[in-house]
Amino acid sequence: MGGCLSKPKPVEVKVELTPLEKEKEADMMSPNGKASPFSDCRPNGALGHCSDEDSAVMLRPYHKHRDYVEATVCHVKDIENGQMREVDLGAGRALLIKEHGEFSAIGHKCPHYGAPLVKGVLSKGHVRCPWHGACFNIATGDIEDFPGLDSLPTFQVRVEKDKVIIRANKQALQTQRRTKAMSKCSAVINSSTGFSHVLIIGSGPAGLVCAETLRQEGFTDRIVMCTMDKHPPYDRPKLSKSLESTAEQLRLRSLEFFQTHDIELLLEKEVVSVDVKTRTVMFQDGFKMEYRKLLIATGSKPKPLNYKGKDVGNVFHLRTPEDANSIARLASNKNAVIVGTSFIGMEVAAALTDKAHSVSVIGIEAVPFRKALGEKVGKALMKLFETNRVKFYMLNEVSEMREHHGQLKEVVLKSGKVLRADVCVIGTGSGPATGFLKQSGIHLDSKGFITVNKTMQTNVDGVFAGGDAVTFPLSLRSNKKVNIPHWQMAHVHGRVAALGMMGKATEIKTVPFFWTAMFGKSIRYAGYGDGFDDVIIQGDLDELKFVAFYTKSEEVVAVASMNYDPIVSRVAEVFGSGKTIKKRDVETGDMSWLIDKGAQ
Repeated sequence: MGGCLSKPKPVEVKVELTPLEKEKEADMMSPNGKASPFSDCRPNGALGHCSDEDSAVMLRPYHKHRDYVEATVCHVKDIENGQMREVDLGAGRALLIKEHGEFSAIGHKCPHYGAPLVKGVLSKGHVRCPWHGACFNIATGDIEDFPGLDSLPTFQVRVEKDKVIIRANKQALQTQRRTKAMSKCSAVINSSTGFSHVLIIGSGPAGLVCAETLRQEGFTDRIVMCTMDKHPPYDRPKLSKSLESTAEQLRLRSLEFFQTHDIELLLEKEVVSVDVKTRTVMFQDGFKMEYRKLLIATGSKPKPLNYKGKDVGNVFHLRTPEDANSIARLASNKNAVIVGTSFIGMEVAAALTDKAHSVSVIGIEAVPFRKALGEKVGKALMKLFETNRVKFYMLNEVSEMREHHGQLKEVVLKSGKVLRADVCVIGTGSGPATGFLKQSGIHLDSKGFITVNKTMQTNVDGVFAGGDAVTFPLSLRSNKKVNIPHWQMAHVHGRVAALGMMGKATEIKTVPFFWTAMFGKSIRYAGYGDGFDDVIIQGDLDELKFVAFYTKSEEVVAVASMNYDPIVSRVAEVFGSGKTIKKRDVETGDMSWLIDKGAQ
């Protein structure tokens, strides 16, 4: 029966339904927990049936009785259609789901940062994470939308005498994650060979997800991923939130993972040119590599800032774990200055308040976050920062960085104000890192972004691009070409590009999802609000418990919330279904029409 054993006598255990666990995000938690190497029996009452892949690849090492636990978790009438419950099996918890009269059970924690999925949104065969919007198929546990790399384990469910019984692998209950089965490289290739069937430039989420998807889809030829970074892929959004984390702590996959799945990683390798006619990439050290398929996912680079004193020390653009560690060390009991009110700059300011003697923020706007979140939300957040000892110097710019023995001592503003400063972080925005493509024949727009179609392919056959460096057609906005530099979006780009390389062309279809965290609080954001003309606020901005609906004409185009989960994930579900939310729908204050969306 493919690893599904005869049924031991059910054991009655205490059932815990929707436990009131503290909903603090694991922003300090490393994402690379050990992956579960199996997928359990199929749910939905399909007794004794496992998929061929599961039985052949996953379950073989875990066939002993003692590796499993079986428990009666509730009465069949205790859970209604469209409901989810977190249940305790004794050896761990599972998420029990009832949809269309069928039961299923999967891991209860999102593999990304460990969010309790019971607090998420159930809709049309998947559950969406309440924190960052990742989606998981309730039948297979497979990740269907991002962020995150791993899927969920699934557990066998059956009904006997009106009792719901779950049978689960103990290790799966502990790991709460499952890495999809991957093929290996069958080609015999010397690692010094200057040819790769797939060459990936960049090691961010677009590049990493592309490589993993290729292996998951059965690609057995060579994959090489090259990066200017000195570290294997890591969780870059945490750099600005957890300044003292090391590259090892932030690592997304172990070196062993890359070796096991035959994904070759070339670190500290800078590409200087691409010749699409000969399908050759040239590196700064003179090494050349030919490719059959190419993914360009080089991300962004900081925009230059004009001021006097460019050679002064202890002035940083936050790019690497070493930068983050240096900023934290230099700011300890000293004076920190942040230039720019970008999300990264403001997250760094928040992270330094409990370390630095003083934290000052310089911004060219009157209110931080105004362009992205609107003036009302921006003012509420500004007040939160001021309450936490952050001093703002708005409508201002840097004129000069002054040094003493080569190290920063003062920041001079154009207003004439002089700020004491021992460390400075510049967060004034970024642009695409695509300068090496200017003579390549790969089309760039006027701002230097690589333009791609719905399958993430450039104007050159076999050349794909993804992540912060691209503009792509957003279905949510009638296929308008947009640049969305979000962590979640880069994951999607990587998967779509990989499917295109495999000849399984799939059009990109996702709802942009973004988050930021400061002072232990998080803002979730879904949609595409560029050019919004009004903001409808529900809740209490002063208490930082609110939902902000961003509208353009009479349509809601984006939503942000604080302390109002899972409202943003619910709106993302509505956006994803193709439905339009009208401005009048959110002006009344009655959001019951929205809250019911996930329980149909």
